Amino acid sequence: MKEISFRTNIFIGENSLDRLMKITSEKVFIVTDPFIEQSGMMKEVTNRLENKDNDYFIFSDIVPDPPIETVAAGVKAIQEFGPGIMIAIGGGSAIDAAKAMKDFSIKLSPHQQAIKFIAIPTTSGTGTEVTSFSVITDEVNQVKHPLVADSLLPDEAILDTTLVKSVPASVTADTGMDVLTHAIEAYVSTNANDFSDAFAEKAVQLIFDYLPRCYKDGNDLEAREKVHHASCLAGMAFNMVGLGVNHSIAHVCGAQFHIPHGRMNALLLTTVIEYNAEIQGFSAGGQSFAAKKYAQLAKIVGFPATNSRIGVNSLIKHINQLKKELHLPVNLRACGITKEKLLASIGKISEAALIDGCTPTNPRKPTTKDIESIVEKIL
Repeated sequence: MKEISFRTNIFIGENSLDRLMKITSEKVFIVTDPFIEQSGMMKEVTNRLENKDNDYFIFSDIVPDPPIETVAAGVKAIQEFGPGIMIAIGGGSAIDAAKAMKDFSIKLSPHQQAIKFIAIPTTSGTGTEVTSFSVITDEVNQVKHPLVADSLLPDEAILDTTLVKSVPASVTADTGMDVLTHAIEAYVSTNANDFSDAFAEKAVQLIFDYLPRCYKDGNDLEAREKVHHASCLAGMAFNMVGLGVNHSIAHVCGAQFHIPHGRMNALLLTTVIEYNAEIQGFSAGGQSFAAKKYAQLAKIVGFPATNSRIGVNSLIKHINQLKKELHLPVNLRACGITKEKLLASIGKISEAALIDGCTPTNPRKPTTKDIESIVEKIL
């Protein structure tokens, strides 16, 4: 028996930020980054909290790939302020850090009041506003640690399209490919089911249809909205069933080589598909569980898929076309990573990827040699 539940209430559509105007007489702890704090986006939040007898504190020390030290500082600030509500506004880094801060704060002070958590994403990529995942970085050892617990799930998510229209094209490309990777990995997860498949299929369709439009014109609000929704749908899919080795490797390589998470996922995606499907250099097969699922996904999206091999190759072809449209790098060398630098780190990468929390639900059980082969192929 399996239980499927959705704890996060999602607010979408025009003026969805007005949900904040229902907050009255509360102490509100806001987690964000310096750019958001100084921009008009923060005013969109604070203006709705003012004149409602609310007291708020802004913690804005968030940096990309938030380190453990930042989380610790946030925990201390929470305990000193004593909020009843936490609002995280920003990209995945801000929301992930807020999740960890809230969780550790409650564990350290179990008798403190419950904190309601509202997530407001300003990028369309992580889906973290609806997941029980958080990724925190150990800067000393250059490793990203995924945290997984139901207590990390936000109580509410607000998807306001106006907050993502100013995202730069390069970030739109990186985060959009993260969405696609989330959806595809959830689709072939060993835990995949009809419900997760439905979310993943829709997310993939929306990304192929609307991500190029977002990239070309950030003011295309219809495209922005569709990609923002795709991010949330993909998050709901993988939160149910997990991810795979694409993310396992990306967590390690991203921390090791300082490559944005979505871009690292994009570099790996087609090679991981080839590996999981057991075709094109990894095996002469093509009839694996993953191959059939990839082909099924290709057919649903409208790509040629008269058999598994054609479907897998078709999906790979269209992903590569999408990456080209988004002007994404084609390999690690294009990101400034030399062969010498890769070889010096590949042992550490493979070891860490094997024990990453995303690996167990990958459709094919990888070995150290498999991980090394995947990484070497994207050099």
